[in-house]
Amino acid sequence: MRRFKQLGILALMVAMLWSCQETETQKPILEEVPKEILQKVKALGFNPNEVKMYEEQLFIEGDILITLDQLDKMSPSVGLPVEEHYHTDNLVNGTPRTINVYVRNMPTKYAQATDIAISRYNSENLNLSFQRVTSSSQADITIRASPWYYYWFGILGSAGFPTNGNPYGTILMTRGYYDNVSNINGLATTIAHEMGHCIGFRHTDYQDRSYSCGGSPDNEGDGGVGANHIPGTPTGPSANSWMLACGSPEGDRPFTNDDKTALGYVY
Repeated sequence: MRRFKQLGILALMVAMLWSCQETETQKPILEEVPKEILQKVKALGFNPNEVKMYEEQLFIEGDILITLDQLDKMSPSVGLPVEEHYHTDNLVNGTPRTINVYVRNMPTKYAQATDIAISRYNSENLNLSFQRVTSSSQADITIRASPWYYYWFGILGSAGFPTNGNPYGTILMTRGYYDNVSNINGLATTIAHEMGHCIGFRHTDYQDRSYSCGGSPDNEGDGGVGANHIPGTPTGPSANSWMLACGSPEGDRPFTNDDKTALGYVY
């Protein structure tokens, strides 16, 4: 999911204790992000102040993963992600369509939480539905453990945005933290959030991330192409939305009425 407001030292300690085979003892060194990369990130409507780069991967806004190769193929006029109450261009096409979700080598609770997340989407009777499959060969989206360095960067999970009309194919979950989350509905909210990114939704409070994350006002921007308001939804941050940028890992946030309106409009 996104970063949480109270990650702190304890969460990192829990992550490090999860498995000595899955973590490294030396903190990875972040790469310096070139100015031209930050300019392109900003032009695409993302926050350039929160960009981390490691092994040619960009970590943006806490839980969005874009490779340098993907960034080169994006432009302000096409391929932008969709924000919950505003939409631009990049969506899953070919609807009505069923998206297959596969949980790879994770404890049972992750599959159970995925089923809850799937049921939330399917109960809205959208033109996009989901089902959990048991074979990787069937998967459109695979949920698996994040790499070891996510602990050090404070990244609790990540996903990306659709390309070529297909959902982003991978959700990475930081097991060292989530294995110890007791509220399965909170975990389901996290997975539903990352699924939202995979099908093209941006953070609901992109206009001011301080709404959910705290700190100073922080506008993610609209990519220079404007943002098309979805009728019937708020023009500002939406309380308790499943796509808020930050939240509590234990917090259960099923779809609000505004979320449902946005989902129904887009899909």
